[in-house]
Amino acid sequence: MNNDFSFDFTELRVLFEALLTPTALMGLAVLLACLALSWLVVSLLHRRVQHRATSVLFGTHVVDGVLFPVLALGLAYIAKKFLPVLGVSSAVFKLAIPVLLSLVLIRLTVRVLIAALPNSKWIKLVESKVSWLAWGGSILWVTGILPLILDEFDAITWKMGGKEVSLGALIQGAFNAVIVLVLALWISSAIESRLLRGGTMDLSLRKIAANATRSLFLFAGLLIALSAAGIDLTALSVLGGALGVGIGFGLQKLASNYVSGFVILAERSLRIGDMVKVDNFEGRISDINTRYTVIRALSGREAILPNEMLITQRVENMSLADPQVLLNTVVQVEYGTDLERLMPMLVAVVESVPRILKTPGPSVQLSNFAADGLELTIYFWIADPENGQGGPRSDVNLAILRVLNEQGIGIPFPQRVLHQAAVAGGASGG
Repeated sequence: MNNDFSFDFTELRVLFEALLTPTALMGLAVLLACLALSWLVVSLLHRRVQHRATSVLFGTHVVDGVLFPVLALGLAYIAKKFLPVLGVSSAVFKLAIPVLLSLVLIRLTVRVLIAALPNSKWIKLVESKVSWLAWGGSILWVTGILPLILDEFDAITWKMGGKEVSLGALIQGAFNAVIVLVLALWISSAIESRLLRGGTMDLSLRKIAANATRSLFLFAGLLIALSAAGIDLTALSVLGGALGVGIGFGLQKLASNYVSGFVILAERSLRIGDMVKVDNFEGRISDINTRYTVIRALSGREAILPNEMLITQRVENMSLADPQVLLNTVVQVEYGTDLERLMPMLVAVVESVPRILKTPGPSVQLSNFAADGLELTIYFWIADPENGQGGPRSDVNLAILRVLNEQGIGIPFPQRVLHQAAVAGGASGG
């Protein structure tokens, strides 16, 4: 291990003197022209290309996306190569290129995380940490300290298995791995967004395609990242065996939920938007993820159910083959009521209630000779159970009550007959 660390300020002094030359002003003008041209190109594309507010390339404004610093960095690099040929100092670009490169890394990381994880609370923290690392690295690069630090890190080595590994190689590999994973996450998020916005196929099929695409890209990105970090991929066979043992013992429920999620989406037995009842919880399926399914009740409450439960337990789906749902209500009328006249009137008034289907239409049946009166059961259909079932049932009950009041037909109260036993010998006087 080399412990000698010395820094010569000659290079920094030469850079400072070059910035004070008259031709440095021309270099600054060229740099400003590169920035202006980049802003102009991105502005034109920003107006003509359709994109969302979370776009990685454009962002919410012109300069907070990835495209502006990338284009400016490319133009600055080209200008740096040609300016010495024209006799113009390129000292300004020795400062500008590290700054633009740091800006590209910050913008890329933050915009990709915003697009992939729009509701994450860690975006600001990640942005601050990435900004500190990027700006600190650019300062060390400009001052010439970064190569010395990397050389010192390369000198720190140790044995890992039968191979010698240096700290510098690990840091560079980790940096390459992060860049590869961010790019993989960006590509998968873009494909997922395009799939979920498309309207040519069912939303559940688009969801499974998006989940499979993200998993595939992240897995491929992980393999490339491990290879970039200098890790032998043949060692993954041992990791795979250990992972299999872990799944067999402690992760079997988690693995079962992931597999069940793909099965649900592939079979289309449950789809986003279906009205279901699971474990005495009724609501509409608002999202199906690879591990769990979200069911939102009409009251606003949400249930997060593991996908395995939807595979192994009974699920009532009111929207699988036909969204029409049969409802009923019960009413009693007095004995002696003319049912042949009353029942068509009830059918007609129920048909006039909003949300009640006319085909199949409502029906009225004499369901029971109750102790207090004649029991009538009114059946009716609705086609939008996701809007609630209590509303149409209440409207039907009010309509029935209105008809009974208009016809002077009473709803019998519970009646009881009391028998009083006679006292033997009569009452004795006092």
